[in-house]
Amino acid sequence: MTTLRPDPSLRLVLGSGSPRRLELLAQVGITPDDVRPPDIDEDPAKGEVPRVYVNRIAGEKVAAVHTAADEVALCADTTVALGRRIMGKPADANEATAFLQALSGRRHKVITAIAIKRGDRIWQKDVQTSVAVKRLSGSDIAWYIDTGDWQGKAGGYAIQGPASAFISWINGSFHAVMGLPLPETVGLLTAAGYPVLGRRA
Repeated sequence: MTTLRPDPSLRLVLGSGSPRRLELLAQVGITPDDVRPPDIDEDPAKGEVPRVYVNRIAGEKVAAVHTAADEVALCADTTVALGRRIMGKPADANEATAFLQALSGRRHKVITAIAIKRGDRIWQKDVQTSVAVKRLSGSDIAWYIDTGDWQGKAGGYAIQGPASAFISWINGSFHAVMGLPLPETVGLLTAAGYPVLGRRA
């Protein structure tokens, strides 16, 4: 991976409306200069497998963010993969319930892809994490659906919220399951010339 010379004058644009990603960036002292969520079609292509899908969407997101010459854009996309099945954000409580029923008592993968754009160059990487959900009763699922925490969450759950009571095992990056793997994000930003470490938020 080619690394560009650090440029302290670069501005960071976050191409995401996710409050979780803002919180995660703050953990490593990064405050974006602007937030510009792109509007793209996130429907999977016919027969598309989860890892290909999430990398395509992250790439399309960052390509859709308009940036000036002194700006670097950061986008990410997260999906839950149960085998070859892509479990995105549930449309409603019924779909969220179906997702949780499918995940109950099984292991699945959470894949987050990161994409950085500076000028006409794009740096990209994905992180896969294995997650096990305990066997869920009907009352477990109903309780979680009632919290409303499933809304806007890939796979119908958020690992850092009430659903943490359902997660029995994880192998990989907790931050990636939340939506932004921090070491990989810092590495890509650094490669693009955005000096993360030691920069004041």
